[in-house]
Amino acid sequence: MRKGVVMRATKETEVEVELDLDGRGVSTISTGIGFLDHMLDLLARHSRINLVLKAKGDLHVDHHHTTEDVGIALGQAVRQALGDMKGITRYANVHVPMDEALTRVALDVSGRPLLVFKTEFLRDKVGTFDTALVQEWFQAFAMNSGLTLHVATLYGSNDHHIAESCFKGLARALRAAIAIDPSAANEVPSTKGSLGT
Repeated sequence: MRKGVVMRATKETEVEVELDLDGRGVSTISTGIGFLDHMLDLLARHSRINLVLKAKGDLHVDHHHTTEDVGIALGQAVRQALGDMKGITRYANVHVPMDEALTRVALDVSGRPLLVFKTEFLRDKVGTFDTALVQEWFQAFAMNSGLTLHVATLYGSNDHHIAESCFKGLARALRAAIAIDPSAANEVPSTKGSLGT
């Protein structure tokens, strides 16, 4: 059972995450940030990860702490659920369009976290959400999930669509990379015999 449960509490936020990597993409999400809820809902849907996520944060300050801590907790839950990573496909590379925007996401479930983020936004905000926080979320998620993650938006003119193509790209790449390879179900996909060490 590839499941993860994480509770993270600081003076700035409280985040609770429960997930099942082998789900159907069903989610219940409440962060107090509508745009982030939307991005996480489509992440769950397109990755087929069942996700329950609740967050309370200092939104009277801004959205930064909540967004970052949600990325941290969700990343930790994914890493926990992956366990010893036996049988996973490990690598994935996808191109995902969202109307006029196109984003490439490549990842390695390596246990060695790294983010390369080559996406630019045209405006500072989508609604009330700071577009700079998209990269902050991806950074927090990659560092805590143990992913080597490359995100590059090739083009786009609508910031909502650009962000959505990034999250959908992550979802589809994650779905492929964490899938069990039937031909190597009991093997760790590494010449070292382990991942993340």
